[in-house]
Amino acid sequence: MKKWILIAVFAGMIGWTLYDTIDWQPDEEEAGGETAQENDPPPVPEDEIGLGEGEYAPDFTLETLEGEEVSLSDFRGEKKVMLNFWATWCPPCRAEMPDMQNVYEEYEDVEILAVNLTETEPGTDQVAEFRDDFGLTFPILMDHDVSVAGEYDIQPVPTSYLINTEGQIENVALGPMNEDMMIQIFEQMD
Repeated sequence: MKKWILIAVFAGMIGWTLYDTIDWQPDEEEAGGETAQENDPPPVPEDEIGLGEGEYAPDFTLETLEGEEVSLSDFRGEKKVMLNFWATWCPPCRAEMPDMQNVYEEYEDVEILAVNLTETEPGTDQVAEFRDDFGLTFPILMDHDVSVAGEYDIQPVPTSYLINTEGQIENVALGPMNEDMMIQIFEQMD
């Protein structure tokens, strides 16, 4: 009797080990799907990242006013991007916001990322109020410690980087832009 109990316990241990080590889910390729890595754009060589035209824009991740994380690289291979650095206290920033909203509404292949220099603001409530007053629907990214603005060497605000779908900088605009300027640059991109 003891012999049968030992055999049953031993067989159970072997069975459990096999069950625990076998991958019961088919690979995505076997299931007919693609892996996430195959859909991701290829990595950018470090020596091609910079702030000049033709260089790949440095990647970053910031939170929106709503607390969602957004990375510049999220749009690589997908959309053209207007990366705009601004503040609520800046009159030229106020002037270009309606034109940015018009472009955002008119062009599905364009993403506008408005990076607020949050450290220079009295608080995030003022940024939210600004967004609501202007009826802005594009993402407002909060650069709380202005580290991204520092990485992009932002001197005057507004400053905009217009980036193609590959993630390369096509144009750098120091100062405000109007709708016609934005459209002209975006239409010249791939």
